[in-house]
Amino acid sequence: MLTARIEQFLQGSGPYQAELFDLADELGQLLEAAAERYSALIIDKLAQPVATATSEQDYHTVNINHIEAVQARSIGVETLAFHAVTQLQLDQKLTALGFSKIDSAAALGSIIGRMVSPGSELQTHDWLQSRTGLGELLDHDYGCTSLTRLYTISDTLLKYQPALEAFLAVQEQTLFDLNRSIVLYDLTNTYFEGQCTQNPKAQFGRSKEKRSDCPLVTLGLVLDGDGFPLCSQVFPGNASEPATLALMLDGLQGKNPLPSEKPVIIMDAGIASAENIAWLSERGYLYLVVGRERYVQDPRDQDNAVLVRETEQSKVTLYRAIDAETGETRLYCHSDQKAKKEQAIRNRFHVRLEEALDKLNAGLDKKGTIKNYAKILERIGRLREKNSRVAQNYCIEVTADDEKNNAIRIKWRREPQSEQKDHHCGIYCLRTNIPNWSEEQLWTTYTMLTEIEATFRSLKTDLGLRPVYHHKEDRVTGHLFITLLAYHLVHTLRYQLKQQGIHLSWDSLRNIMSTQQRITITLPTDDNKTIHLRTTTKPELRQKQIYAALSIKPDPIGKCKTIIDKKKSVVPFEIN
Repeated sequence: MLTARIEQFLQGSGPYQAELFDLADELGQLLEAAAERYSALIIDKLAQPVATATSEQDYHTVNINHIEAVQARSIGVETLAFHAVTQLQLDQKLTALGFSKIDSAAALGSIIGRMVSPGSELQTHDWLQSRTGLGELLDHDYGCTSLTRLYTISDTLLKYQPALEAFLAVQEQTLFDLNRSIVLYDLTNTYFEGQCTQNPKAQFGRSKEKRSDCPLVTLGLVLDGDGFPLCSQVFPGNASEPATLALMLDGLQGKNPLPSEKPVIIMDAGIASAENIAWLSERGYLYLVVGRERYVQDPRDQDNAVLVRETEQSKVTLYRAIDAETGETRLYCHSDQKAKKEQAIRNRFHVRLEEALDKLNAGLDKKGTIKNYAKILERIGRLREKNSRVAQNYCIEVTADDEKNNAIRIKWRREPQSEQKDHHCGIYCLRTNIPNWSEEQLWTTYTMLTEIEATFRSLKTDLGLRPVYHHKEDRVTGHLFITLLAYHLVHTLRYQLKQQGIHLSWDSLRNIMSTQQRITITLPTDDNKTIHLRTTTKPELRQKQIYAALSIKPDPIGKCKTIIDKKKSVVPFEIN
């Protein structure tokens, strides 16, 4: 029966024939899947490339009522990803590290799968087997790739993490002539599903995704000024941000892509502790960091302030001051755009706190609500903690009855300093020991921190960094490393597209390219034959623009055809 069903698929009549297997039965489903797979392999083995010369003609008379389109597989995003692989020579590096052809295909499948359809190894395995045309690009049959191989290949990639990170950094430097006199450092964390008791790095901490109910793991990342990763390391979920800096920067020493002189280090306030700044100074690093102290100097009030940007949407004013004690430069900055954002956040907290106080006060006159004086004070304490950004701007008075048992009234008012804090929205301070940079150069360099924020956002949102489903420490680290390898490819593509004026997120690029498919068109002819034509859908306008910007051939595989004579059985054809 399996042979008969394969013959039906080869002859192009599979979907129109009565089903030979009961698809409600598990065995029937397995046999149907096997028939589809083996018929596709036979067609592929017998396929011949179709000549692209326009002068050659190949006419057949076909029955249009029985034309079928089958084996649709995504190919557009995969074509971009594979282009980045070849540009960085990642496939060659895997071979040089001793990866077999099968293992190399599994590794590239895992990495590109994280780019195209991010998820767990189980999801990647399903994608490789039934939804992507990547195997045709790599000339590899992913139908033979087991789920276990994807797990073990993650372990193997992790084993070569230092070599791969160093290699990719050198390739990106060579390919794009990057300026690595500036590096950016930051950390992010992601959460686990489950308790992960087997993983010592799974610790509870402050979750940046508001998932403090889950154990976390922290990823430290060093980027160059153009956003390309230089090195990474995984830390426990409760790692102190300041304590990781020395470990990461020491790991950078001697790496080929870095300049002979020590690079300028850029960090945000979370890592710019006094200890870290002292550590950088002692080792001769130049640094530009976001200060932690409260800022009292408003650059708008200074006579010698510098205006570096003035548009309808944003205005940025800078004021330079020298710290007489340390010799550091303090650059006080005010940004209209940042002020609007911070004010909107403060307003949201104001509204939330005031609504909660009004509700608590109104409940004092209703049945079934909290009135106990001690509990009311406790509830107000929790509200202050929950809205700590603005709570200090409120004076809250609770009036109790004579016995001090129940509260009878809650009054609140905003303190005058609340308006002062609103006025200081958008002011921040940069600290640096760079002696000869202008205000504009310092501020422009600081804005590079947005690149690392964009990197973390892409890793988490576009490339499946979160959540982590593994529990073992090496598997968790391997999952994060595969995501980081995928980001190398993504950033290689986006860097080139930006140079061509295409400033799209990876998610937008992925959506645009997702409609290009690799399909097989089955054509029954009037001479009792069936033609299986494997082809790629023509790129649409936006896809053409992306291909042109990257100098990629829109259809690197081309057309191929297989002709099956219905009078002859081809099932005995040997499938390797």
